[in-house]
Amino acid sequence: MMTQPYASPVLDVVRLGKYFSVGGGLRTQQLRALNDVSFSLAEREVIALVGESGSGKSTIARLIARLMPPSSGQIVFKGRDILKEEPTRASLAYRGQVQMIFQDPFGSLNPVHSIGYHLERPLLLHGKAANAAVLREKVHALLKTVDLNPAVEVANKYPHQLSGGQRQRVAIARALAVDPTVILADEPISMLDVSIRMGVLNLMERLKEERGISYLYITHDIASARYVADRTMVMYAGHIVEGAPSEELMQQPAHPYTKLLLSAVPDPSGSIRSELPARSGAPKLINPPPGCPFADRCPSVMNTCREQMPAAVDVGAGHWVRCHLYSPGSVAPSAHHERKVPASVEAVPA
Repeated sequence: MMTQPYASPVLDVVRLGKYFSVGGGLRTQQLRALNDVSFSLAEREVIALVGESGSGKSTIARLIARLMPPSSGQIVFKGRDILKEEPTRASLAYRGQVQMIFQDPFGSLNPVHSIGYHLERPLLLHGKAANAAVLREKVHALLKTVDLNPAVEVANKYPHQLSGGQRQRVAIARALAVDPTVILADEPISMLDVSIRMGVLNLMERLKEERGISYLYITHDIASARYVADRTMVMYAGHIVEGAPSEELMQQPAHPYTKLLLSAVPDPSGSIRSELPARSGAPKLINPPPGCPFADRCPSVMNTCREQMPAAVDVGAGHWVRCHLYSPGSVAPSAHHERKVPASVEAVPA
């Protein structure tokens, strides 16, 4: 993975891997969900992870949140390898610093408990309230922070009495309760109505500036990644295949898979982009063949693509790519400089 342009990362993910056993007995096989994933997240930075379903985006977030153990690699938070720490108070402190917002605002809140109860629990577990009065005050302050007013009334409501957007704001408030440094936002707007997505994204941006929060923003929506993220990384079959500042990646995509993702975005002008006739098929995650995982679908596949995994190559401006079309010290292919962002990606998401 290429060196990131940030001197003091808050979070370092180093060669993270995750394998799952499938089948049973003599037929047990390993499904490779993540392969050698590395990146750094700086203070007040937003990194977007984009890619199709099953590419490994949510698995990365769950590993960082310690909801499941990795098979290999390191997770370094403020200089500490947290995987080496025992599940003691130190682990609880890490969980207070790294919080997660789940995709489903309907399923992430318990329907039998009030909104106030959902916000009280993290405050009590992490010792953030000395008494009942302080607890109520903090709950109301959290609701006001995420623009849920009047806070006293909202705290007494139950999840079914709120809209999807309001529920997701409650989930954000719950993550904020313990004053986190990093928030892992797993598709936080994908289940929301398009009319309220912008409000949630703007809220996340405001909290980043006010509280110095860093985000790992997981999405399949390239338009929202461009709008909210400083850098964007593209995942395919458990590999990060390209990374760049968001504007650079949208304007000058290098990897054929990134170009394919952008070509699939509807164009409001009505033109049809058919310059990337990708082959159909799904990546092989169980006993994958050698070489690039995108080789079977790539319109520019070469023999070497099926034999060797490409190394990460710097193509300039903080932009790197894993593709045999590029080699260390080479000039990027001319097609890299011709591809422009679709108008629908250029537009602000609804």
